[in-house]
Amino acid sequence: MVTYILLIIVVAFFFDFINGFHDSANSIATIVGTRVLSPFAAVVWAATFNFAAAFFGSTAVAKAVSGGYVVQSIVDANVMCAALMGAIVWNLITWYYGIPSSSSHALIGGFAGAAIAKGGFTALMWGEKWIQTLLAIVISPTLGLIVGLTLMVLVLNLFRHATPRLVDRFFRPGQLVSSAMLSFAHGQNDAQKTMGIIVALLVAEKQYFATETGIMSHLYLADASSVPKWIALSAYTCISLGTLFGGWRIVHTMGSRITRLRPVSGFCAETAGALVIMTATKFGIPVSTTHTITGSIVGVGATHRLSGVRWGLAGRIVWAWVVTIPAAALIAAVSYFGLSHLVAR
Repeated sequence: MVTYILLIIVVAFFFDFINGFHDSANSIATIVGTRVLSPFAAVVWAATFNFAAAFFGSTAVAKAVSGGYVVQSIVDANVMCAALMGAIVWNLITWYYGIPSSSSHALIGGFAGAAIAKGGFTALMWGEKWIQTLLAIVISPTLGLIVGLTLMVLVLNLFRHATPRLVDRFFRPGQLVSSAMLSFAHGQNDAQKTMGIIVALLVAEKQYFATETGIMSHLYLADASSVPKWIALSAYTCISLGTLFGGWRIVHTMGSRITRLRPVSGFCAETAGALVIMTATKFGIPVSTTHTITGSIVGVGATHRLSGVRWGLAGRIVWAWVVTIPAAALIAAVSYFGLSHLVAR
């Protein structure tokens, strides 16, 4: 079992890598779409600020994931392994088709599906965190849209007498700041979800590490009240490395296919997304970076004219959001039944 648990931790960090790979488009799509940075420079920029988030802020989101969704007595190695498999498979499917779905909701859906497969619907802790997460599917892109639209209107009024060339010259360096903010917010919220999964796993299986010494003793966690530094640094490193490899299919969708962006609109979209995500992180709410930045992009696009947004594509993206939790849950449930036959407890 110790070897199996260690393998699941590796899989969790692999999910974190996939998360960065899949969601890198959220941080860099607008800055690439406006040609402020080349794709390679953009992913390096984003990865740097993904990792910088490790040294700031709380671990509220990690604690919410580890103890706010599933009854602790249900959690075991098979549940966690199945949860990660559900999230990873769904992320790879949506990445292949260039659909900017939510890694966060894929992980939470996978966690729920595996838990239900083991203990039925009573395995879920129906309460505050589930309500916040389900509401966030609607609220985070809506807030992104509203804040993005508001910022864009303010900027357009402030610079109404400026020439387009002057506006572009001003906001090209400004977009470096807004992109850094969004990358920081993405790392801060998303890396914590993997941290929460690993903490929940180690607490559930703590009996296997209670008598360990040396390096292995660091795997013993009596409860989920804190996140060890090695878990946090490893999670931020993996998500940053994933961002370095990028998700170019999704970059194309986010950066040019939803609406045509300029540096000023890219700045407003990124700033709006970062503000919404940072606020959610402060309150320990695991939100989707993908949902939020998509809403922000739609918001800034709508300030020019409603026809400037490709609503058909936006609609298909929304459908992907709706099915992410149940799809990842189904994959995880099937995985759990397979693992329960392969791995005896």
